[in-house]
Amino acid sequence: AGVFKRTPEGQEAFLRFIRSVLKKEDASMKTILVAGGAGYIGSHMTVLLVKQGYEVVVVDNLRTGHWQSVKGAQKFCVGDLRDTAFLHRVFSENRIDGVINFAACSLVGESVTDPLKYYGNNVEGAVSLLSAMQAHGVDKIVFSSTAAAYGEPEKQPIEECDRTEPTNPYGATKLAIENMLKWCDRAYGIRYAALRYFNAAGSDTEAGIGEDHEPESHLIPLVMKTALGRQEHIGIFGEDYPTPDGTCVRDYIHVKDLAEAHLLALEYLDRGGKSDVFNLGSGTGYSVREIIDTARRITGRPIPVKAEPRRSGDPSVLIASNKKAAEVLGWKPSRSLEQIVADAWAWHSGHPNGYEG
Repeated sequence: AGVFKRTPEGQEAFLRFIRSVLKKEDASMKTILVAGGAGYIGSHMTVLLVKQGYEVVVVDNLRTGHWQSVKGAQKFCVGDLRDTAFLHRVFSENRIDGVINFAACSLVGESVTDPLKYYGNNVEGAVSLLSAMQAHGVDKIVFSSTAAAYGEPEKQPIEECDRTEPTNPYGATKLAIENMLKWCDRAYGIRYAALRYFNAAGSDTEAGIGEDHEPESHLIPLVMKTALGRQEHIGIFGEDYPTPDGTCVRDYIHVKDLAEAHLLALEYLDRGGKSDVFNLGSGTGYSVREIIDTARRITGRPIPVKAEPRRSGDPSVLIASNKKAAEVLGWKPSRSLEQIVADAWAWHSGHPNGYEG
């Protein structure tokens, strides 16, 4: 206390110091490394962690991420997970207590035409990250997995115990990493929560961050681009599926609900929870036409559509059972489809050129 001057400013600085010490003593996990933290979901995760009092170290190679989306991180380290010397420096210079890994190539179509890129980036990056964790004694990781690990589902809603037979290399690389995590738990005691996402969408309007991919392949951002007149129409790939309106049905989840699930998974591991896999979805399905109709109502724009042939490998229905996440993590999504679309519209209408303007 002797270093603080006996002035109102000095007393306030002393109180801030005491509060920070108490806060750090209360938090069993102080510093979290967010790999892929400049990406869509990773940037939303960073904002939430900072709000909850964690220090965040973001690692991203910025090949698909955006530096403008990184808000409030203690450090932002630009580099590739496969660069072992770079990762060693990150872990050596920061007392990392836990890791959340979002870093991945994630375009399903590209993974089919260039599978070696996906195995080289996704799997090799995870090997390098887990090796650094093992070397530096970090024993908790939340892993960004995918519903693509299931492939063609046997039933609806999909449960974590269902068959996993990916139909594309992207899903196969994520499942390979899940299997690697099992063995790392057994060999090194690195506990994990693998979170299988369904369709993430929306934005954090308060933080001013949102979804900006190039190329864009997700339905809701493409609908927003059509509403803005940045493309002439939105394609509907198949109108003869065995669904109420003939278009594919998918499970959509707000990106902020998704981030909250990761935080609960992190806290679950911090309490000593055992390694496990969890679905993250709303448990409700919406068709392509329902998404477009909802967007028309919210944006007030016509949003022209054009019927296209079915895409190979598109299941008619994909809906998650989130019962396990509710029971084990205490997680339930709270934001509606209307809020997902409204928040997406707020981001895209305010950022017609993404983070570039």
